[in-house]
Amino acid sequence: MIVFSEVSKRYPGGHEALRGVSFALAAGELVYLTGHSGAGKSTVLKLIAGIERPSSGTVLVNQQNVGNLRPRAIPFLRRKLGLILPEARLLFDRSVLANVLLPLQIAGYEPLEAQRRARAALDKVGLQGRERALPMTLSGGEQQRVAIARAVVARPSILLADEPTANLDEAQASAIMEIFRSFNQVGVSLLVATHDLHLAERFPARRLVLEAGRLAP
Repeated sequence: MIVFSEVSKRYPGGHEALRGVSFALAAGELVYLTGHSGAGKSTVLKLIAGIERPSSGTVLVNQQNVGNLRPRAIPFLRRKLGLILPEARLLFDRSVLANVLLPLQIAGYEPLEAQRRARAALDKVGLQGRERALPMTLSGGEQQRVAIARAVVARPSILLADEPTANLDEAQASAIMEIFRSFNQVGVSLLVATHDLHLAERFPARRLVLEAGRLAP
């Protein structure tokens, strides 16, 4: 489903974020990507989502070479992916429901179907009944749940999470991981970038460790 083959990424100025990284994520698998700050975790996720392109090597997502995709093809790639960032990045002048509806509206879903899917996604993350609330009235954990609902509302086959529990307390972080595990149990592939080793120990899965842009043996 996701295959990195000898992938390197160099940024302007010569900084090499990744060096010869190779790994595979199988369909339906949950994998942690761990490592120190600056190890290259976020770069891996950006390469998968087509936000960045590799300097060398190959990134395959569902057998598509992401590095060779034309710009107009990137939105179609991202419809199959859900991306969750450390900050929820919600629109604070719109309701919870409106935030979750946004990806479906952009994709051109029929309004009634979009409403049904958005409400179902909010139910999945335990926010049923909060559709009309504004994000500023929610706790940090609840805001992250809205971001998760928005990421999964189009029912992607792959979910990428970049430090999704970084700003949460232990109880909230565990609740988010329970949500991720429930998605994984119904076949969603997850790659979770995190520096929280205690969280990875409480919810065991295969772990990839980055050290200064290289995968540890």
